[in-house]
Amino acid sequence: MGALDGVKVIDLSHVLAAPFATMILADLGAEVIKIEPPYGDDSRQFGPFVEDDLGDQRSGYFISINRNKKSVVLNLKEEKGKEILRDLISDADVVVENYRPTTMKKLGFSYKELKKIKEDIIYCSICGFGHDALEEYASKPAYDMVAQAYSGLMSITGPEGGEPCRVGSSIGDIMSGHQAVIGILSALRYRDRTGKGQHVDMSMVDGLVSVLENAIARYTMAGEIPGPLGGAHPTIVPFQSFKTKDNYIVTPIGNDNLWQKFCQAIEMPELADDERFRTNPLRAENKGELISILAKRLKEKTTAEWTEIFEEYDLPYSPVNTVDKVVEDKNLKYRDMIVDLEQPGVGKVKVAGSPFHLSETPGEIKTHAPAMGEHTDSVLKESLGFSEQEIKEMREKGIIS
Repeated sequence: MGALDGVKVIDLSHVLAAPFATMILADLGAEVIKIEPPYGDDSRQFGPFVEDDLGDQRSGYFISINRNKKSVVLNLKEEKGKEILRDLISDADVVVENYRPTTMKKLGFSYKELKKIKEDIIYCSICGFGHDALEEYASKPAYDMVAQAYSGLMSITGPEGGEPCRVGSSIGDIMSGHQAVIGILSALRYRDRTGKGQHVDMSMVDGLVSVLENAIARYTMAGEIPGPLGGAHPTIVPFQSFKTKDNYIVTPIGNDNLWQKFCQAIEMPELADDERFRTNPLRAENKGELISILAKRLKEKTTAEWTEIFEEYDLPYSPVNTVDKVVEDKNLKYRDMIVDLEQPGVGKVKVAGSPFHLSETPGEIKTHAPAMGEHTDSVLKESLGFSEQEIKEMREKGIIS
């Protein structure tokens, strides 16, 4: 039994932010019914692509974030399609969507309208700037890169002195997806106690502003406008990546005791007693001199050689792994973070597993990502009691597919 067994989610999402949230809910045991338009989720057209046994191209992007879900295709331009969706919502606990606020209002599925269908519904929306926002912001289109730029995250990402960089994954989408799950679970807990539903109003920009770590404090409390520092930490030294003889390694030395051990490990004990570097504030003040010394020393050995030494001294470190090494990592495999997903027509594909390692109800991958409309018939029959003939007639009219 999953932690969220018995929770029914109507998933009106597309591409990444909300589909990531509903994937987590599904991994934890919720029944997630993904409602797709006749043309399908946009991400079905995103690469990388894998060829199925009929020679058709299937989106690896879609497969990777839509496991454990059911797909129902509804034409919401047709009143009958809207009626079916209302019936599904009337028996659901949660509705999740990530369209512009104006889109849901036009369709007749705003939170205000959904409350009329089911008073205690939990309605989670994810958009760029939030539903409850200044008028000119609420309707703005936003992608992950917009959120990364607007939130300030891009201004502190990239090589020191370089141009702003986007974080390597779509962190604006993914962070808002994770935070949406926290909001939904909190709303479910509140409903258990009070019987009341609520609107979980998530903003991609808000999500990234909330995780800027100490960048805001550095401006509001120290008057500094932070910039990109490459692999370095702004206030802890050394806490960054270094080039080795053959690759890169990171050495986050977070306190003075570790600094003493680090100096022994690199066979430069004199640095530990140097008045310029004795404490972290002093190391930060004299960062330029220290990093120049350390960079020269760490280039003298390979990453593997430093790995062996840092292991011996029990220091925090890591090689800068490329994705191929991550996929083959023995501990990640042991923790089921790289798993085989049996995708019909395609065979086994490797995807990231669930990070929710609960002792009694862990996150689990039970079913493949659905083909478009794969569950339309079964959901309409089992959840709403439609007959074969009614389903056939609706399909002929283009209401479902």
